[in-house]
Amino acid sequence: MSDRPDPTAPVGRTEDAVVPAPAVSPEALSPEAVAPAPGRLGAVDRYFSISARGSDFGREIRGGFATFFTMAYILVLNPIILGSAEDKFGNHLSGPQLVTATALVAAVMTIVMGLGGNLPLALAAGLGLNAVAAFQLAPLMSWPDAMGLIVIEGLLICVLVVTGLREAIMHAIPASLKQAISVGIGLFIAFIGFVDAGFVSRIPGETGSVPVQLGATGHLSGWPVLVFCLGVLLTVALLARKAKGAILISIVVTTVVAVVINEIADIAPAAWGLTVPAVPDDLVAAPDFGLLGSFSLFGAFQQVGVVTIVLLVFTLLLSDFFDTMGTVVGVTHEAGLLDEDGKVPHLGRVLLIDGAAAVAGGAASASSATSYVESTAGVGEGARTGFASLVTGGLFAVALFLTPLATIVPAQAAAPALVAVGFLLMAQVRNIDWEKYEIAIPAFLTIAVMPFTYSITNGIGAGFVAYVVIRVVLGKAREIHWLLWGTAALFAVYFAIDPIEQLLGVK
Repeated sequence: MSDRPDPTAPVGRTEDAVVPAPAVSPEALSPEAVAPAPGRLGAVDRYFSISARGSDFGREIRGGFATFFTMAYILVLNPIILGSAEDKFGNHLSGPQLVTATALVAAVMTIVMGLGGNLPLALAAGLGLNAVAAFQLAPLMSWPDAMGLIVIEGLLICVLVVTGLREAIMHAIPASLKQAISVGIGLFIAFIGFVDAGFVSRIPGETGSVPVQLGATGHLSGWPVLVFCLGVLLTVALLARKAKGAILISIVVTTVVAVVINEIADIAPAAWGLTVPAVPDDLVAAPDFGLLGSFSLFGAFQQVGVVTIVLLVFTLLLSDFFDTMGTVVGVTHEAGLLDEDGKVPHLGRVLLIDGAAAVAGGAASASSATSYVESTAGVGEGARTGFASLVTGGLFAVALFLTPLATIVPAQAAAPALVAVGFLLMAQVRNIDWEKYEIAIPAFLTIAVMPFTYSITNGIGAGFVAYVVIRVVLGKAREIHWLLWGTAALFAVYFAIDPIEQLLGVK
């Protein structure tokens, strides 16, 4: 990847890999460039430092639109990921309500970031984080209990930021494991996309055979699977051409194809899965806020053990925490806003807002919200301030009233985006030093265990435990941070919980 971040990439770089860039060029600070507009526009200009950062209102508005259209796919993917899963009691979340919750959280928190952080940084439900909620939390408890854990995770992030423990945790996790976690999540998300689209399916009622197969019968069949294949080809073609908004364009075009095929072909509604691509009677509808406030802070403790809860919250916190750090630094570096020491302006405030976004996402049942590196699309259009975030947030607010459009997108049209996101996350594998086994083996286990066990938690645990064990065997125990010792011990208990319970007579 070039030094210039790819606007379509879903994850950022860690701050260790970023070289400070000058805040603004000397030409941008000339009297002509920084002269603010008169009146109210001048007050807005001064508040956001638009002219001072070498930008103007036109660039900020274009940047806000670019960021929205590059990341608006989350309005489709988040409801599909969360809506396709069921909780311990067999309950599903409503698709229209999920669209409303996703749009609302993105709108509010992006506007807050613009006003409070003054960065061209947008926030929405995080891919990977919503997979944890759907496939790790929900099967163990009710949806309100799962969202309560996300609220707790967000509160913990806020506490860590306020107490200054962020740096300690950041430095405790080896860079190779951070990268491996992102890669593993990418493979996991891609696998979910293949399964949801019917491209891959389980083999029912068979033993002694492979656990999954191509299509439903060992080969591809049916119009819906064809729609998915066309969507994948279109998505990768757009990504290869580095088209802005590639993922969103693919979803829109593939949905149109699905609607047309559904109209002219004889297809059973069940073949499409949860969402049938049919034109709704109304394109505009009032938002459904039914999921807001539907969370339980401590309900999960009645469903699963404390150790499991601690590990699940840690998984959420780890994914959210480090993705955010890489994203914030990557976006500000691209905008030329890092100071001479390579630091992000108002970093504490920005991270606090990001933590609050996680709380808001859980409280609205939209899953944990986080910063999006797709914000670099807006930076590429010239955005340099939080005013662009106001534009992006405003567009998400408009999307609140377009729920029917979002709910006609079938899984076969949205799943190609999951495959594409998996590819983009996979790109980080090149940063892992595969020549050093003490690094490569834990990274490999982290990457492999996630999709093979359909569990993000298991992948992180396998990597952490292997890392500590290998370091001890090599006589490097003193180099292991105490936070890693504690985390690895928790994961060891997690993996061995069944025999431990038997020894203690709990079962």
